[in-house]
Amino acid sequence: MHSEFELITRFFTPDPPGSEAGVALGVGDDCTLLAPTPGQRLAVSVDTSVAGSHFPEDAPAMAIGHRALAVSLSDLAAMGARARWCLMSLTLPAADDDAWLADFARGFHALCAATGTALVGGDVTRGELAIGVTVMGEVPPEQPLTRGGARPGDLLAVTGALGGGAGGLALWRRGERALEHPLLRRYLHPLPRLEAGLALRGLASAAIDISDGLLADLGHLLEASGVGAELTPAALPLAEGLVAALGKEPAREAGLHGGDDYELLLGFPPDHLDEARARLAALDLPLTVIGRFSAEPGIRGVAMTGARGWQHFTGDAAP
Repeated sequence: MHSEFELITRFFTPDPPGSEAGVALGVGDDCTLLAPTPGQRLAVSVDTSVAGSHFPEDAPAMAIGHRALAVSLSDLAAMGARARWCLMSLTLPAADDDAWLADFARGFHALCAATGTALVGGDVTRGELAIGVTVMGEVPPEQPLTRGGARPGDLLAVTGALGGGAGGLALWRRGERALEHPLLRRYLHPLPRLEAGLALRGLASAAIDISDGLLADLGHLLEASGVGAELTPAALPLAEGLVAALGKEPAREAGLHGGDDYELLLGFPPDHLDEARARLAALDLPLTVIGRFSAEPGIRGVAMTGARGWQHFTGDAAP
């Protein structure tokens, strides 16, 4: 059985980052000391992932580690912020499963390395499995993407494809465990669209990441911007294999209501669309127009019945 400090030292103390990482003092003291880039604004977000609510309790440890960081980094992507640092609070039932801890840490550290995110501190305690991750990034003062900038006449667009997270969860519940399946990959190993957020600075009028489902998160964006939207459901880009796995209508519902996609939902003035598509094409990422913002409140073009996205206190999509 590891003590808290032994566990932190063995699994969650990375090599000291260089001065270019902006870390004056990292893991091992009461606080970390950071040196943000002069002239940049700090973007900060926190998410908590709980076993049995946000991911299956028997999911692979490496996927849990990756996913816990990815869902927080997705918020930085939606702000157009460059990822810099993170803190992790890990609650464990026990501290004696070295193989699980090593795999969890490997998944977490691998995404840190891939995104240029330095783990600079955190906490470990005992309890039901839960991971809280605070991420910090930087964005120029005049360039953050926010939820409040959409205007009537702007185009409504989405990166990548939709419904993969919900499709992967459905397959997991059916007993599918082939992690190479594209839908399970989308669910257990989501990729935060950090590069896309950076590329769309100065082009997108508004942005939000799709974590709770397209319609639910679109509702948040519309409320912040004080506009409505006209959707074109036939234009929704659905994840690879989704129709084959779920059927045509359930796949459409997954695209509209399913959570855990972590794509970006964006507004664009029409004359910015071609440049936005060109920038994302350089990242091998499609951008699909799925509607238009309007002055009239509400969402039109789709029946607003049934599920309304992920509900954290019921643990499912709910009306």
